[in-house]
Amino acid sequence: MKTLFKILLPLVVLAAGAAAALQLAAQREVPEPEPREVPLPSVRTVLAEPTDHEVWVTSRGTVVPRTESQLVVEVPGRVVRISPDLVSGGFFEAGEVLLEIDPRDLELAVAQAELDVARSRRRLAEEEADAEVARREWETLGTGEPTPLTLREPQVAEARAQVAAAEALLERARRDLARTRVTAPFSGRVRDKRVDLGQYVQPGTPVATLYATDVAEVRLPLADGELAFVELPVAGLRDAEKRPEVELVAHFAGDRRSWTGRVVRTEGEIDPRTRMVMTVAEVREPYDPSRVVPLAIGMFVEARIRGVLLEDVLVLPREALREGDRVYALDEEDRLLVREVRVLRAERDRVVLRAEELAGARVVVSPLELVTDGMRVRDLGVDLGEASR
Repeated sequence: MKTLFKILLPLVVLAAGAAAALQLAAQREVPEPEPREVPLPSVRTVLAEPTDHEVWVTSRGTVVPRTESQLVVEVPGRVVRISPDLVSGGFFEAGEVLLEIDPRDLELAVAQAELDVARSRRRLAEEEADAEVARREWETLGTGEPTPLTLREPQVAEARAQVAAAEALLERARRDLARTRVTAPFSGRVRDKRVDLGQYVQPGTPVATLYATDVAEVRLPLADGELAFVELPVAGLRDAEKRPEVELVAHFAGDRRSWTGRVVRTEGEIDPRTRMVMTVAEVREPYDPSRVVPLAIGMFVEARIRGVLLEDVLVLPREALREGDRVYALDEEDRLLVREVRVLRAERDRVVLRAEELAGARVVVSPLELVTDGMRVRDLGVDLGEASR
């Protein structure tokens, strides 16, 4: 009996526990699941309002002089004087004497030429007097028609030719003497100097490289796609109003500087490597003392060329454009609509569209990962800063 009791007692306890557990489980209330609310994606928008947009085309280039030449000597001799302005970076005026060559040998040549002129004129006078005597003698003693030699006409012609030749040699000697004073052909600046005091030079020896400071030029390459937005001057056009304004910007001495000029022409060929069209802008009086900073030759500048005026277009932030030619717009119920648009121009931070169906619409500028046409979103409001940029 004891053994049977020990076996049945645990079984009775387990059965009672199981019955109690089943009773508690039957009496438990099962909670009803609450519906889970999925938050809508939040977006920022800009208002697409039609406006007129003035295009500015950008480019880069280096400032170069419009006129640059080598200064050379035309007569031989030793350099006896150099102007203080004939130094690298020196400024000079048109007609200023920059260099002088020893003139003594050429002064002797002028004196000799003057002597030759005097001798030839004396001989001409003698020949003309002899011809007059011969003519009178023939009229008194001669018969028939006299020959030119009888009247000494060839001798007179030769004497006159000798006078002309002597005068020409005198003119050349005087011109060579004047060339000992090498003058500046224009007002400008010295790029480099190649001679010094006491040096002997020969005709054709370059002594300096000069460039004019009346006009500076900048060669600006433009891509083919930009040409439609700039009214470039055609060859031979003289009307200044047809030349687009250009703003040149550079950083100099730790500050941002700007200068204003105009596009005056395009070069005759397209660059075969880059397929760029080269336009040339000019700035007058780049070294004018009234300028805070001169537009120095060799300076690298960024250029903004005033282009055409696009009327009734939409100007939106660059972030509004999706997949090249699409934008996301919101309807009155904040549903997202995918619209295809025609891009007129894409700039660094904005795009210009010709999309009349978007006029007045709210355009999404926020990044979105998963997009379906007609999905609901939550508009955080029109970003006035983006819309007016």
